[in-house]
Amino acid sequence: MTLRVQRPPAEVRYADELARLRAADDGERPPGWALSLTAARRFVVGDERDGISRKFVGDPSLIDRALVTLATNRGLLLVGEPGTAKSLLSEILAAAVSGDSTLTIQGGAATTEDSIRYSWNYALLVAEGPSERSLVPAPLLRGMAEGRTVRFEEITRCPLEVQDCLLSPLSDRVLAIPELSGGSNRWSAAEGGDGSMVFARDGFNIIATANTRDRGVNEMSAALKRRFNFETVFPIADLQTELALVEAEAGALLRRSGVTVAPRRDVLEVLVTTFRELRTGQSGRGDAMERLSTVMSTAEAVSVAHAVGVRGWFLRGEAGTAEDLVSCLAGTAAKDNAEDLAKLRRYLDQQVKWRRDGQWPALHAARHLLPG
Repeated sequence: MTLRVQRPPAEVRYADELARLRAADDGERPPGWALSLTAARRFVVGDERDGISRKFVGDPSLIDRALVTLATNRGLLLVGEPGTAKSLLSEILAAAVSGDSTLTIQGGAATTEDSIRYSWNYALLVAEGPSERSLVPAPLLRGMAEGRTVRFEEITRCPLEVQDCLLSPLSDRVLAIPELSGGSNRWSAAEGGDGSMVFARDGFNIIATANTRDRGVNEMSAALKRRFNFETVFPIADLQTELALVEAEAGALLRRSGVTVAPRRDVLEVLVTTFRELRTGQSGRGDAMERLSTVMSTAEAVSVAHAVGVRGWFLRGEAGTAEDLVSCLAGTAAKDNAEDLAKLRRYLDQQVKWRRDGQWPALHAARHLLPG
């Protein structure tokens, strides 16, 4: 039986596009890169003439600046609201630059230096002491020794002292393993050099992400900030662009979930509009309204659209409806603040009833399905 991966990495999902770009790429490549800057840019923003899909919806100049940063000795830090595709962008960039997006560190309160740099196989460590065999490389060590891009997700969720273990790799491009002093090993980039020093090979760099709602939880040190170029990823400004993105992403998720009917565009239009208004605090008529404290991002909209389609198909054998949308919205709106559910209820009572087209009347009629 063929095993299916729920979410293959970008280099697997777009393997054909990467292969075609590499085959036709005659541009100058930065040392250690899999593609030239021009080809990498085409991979991210798309090229209809050559059948390269658009993978990031946003300002193309952001992609230019990000790629230039990765070709220098400074790291790239993507900041922005949650759900603005920072992680997706870092994955796509890593796949374009290194052909591999899997060297990933997930930041959090429990993240330690061992999970970033290296750790030890303690059975071997006790048996034979510190050695190349007992060393367990983490993403940072592998990225430096192999000359690949390392992704650090949600870096500001890590304690400050853990973040600062990146200072030497970013400034001096070296990682010390003092336990392996003397001799050499396969992780050392310098032939005949001291095995306790791993020097970064060409192609190594770091892409980190941080959402603006977490900034200040574990503020980055000034020294570490100086070693990154900051780029802000903004929410999608245009309704139709966001709607098309949600439709495409939700459709792909539904197909992988075994749903054979496409999501209804009129239901998705209601969903995306609702998210945008609750996110911005402004109704379709221009009236000021209450904003939700929870994140009403494009990524959340895709998740809700996926849930709506799954609910409609597996419960009734049809595409999801406005009634399904109301039921699925509750879990998104009321995550950690009960008042958000009351705000959503007021939105459905006050801001939806005057709309008479599409699925808006059905959405208003289904407002009683909200819990509480």
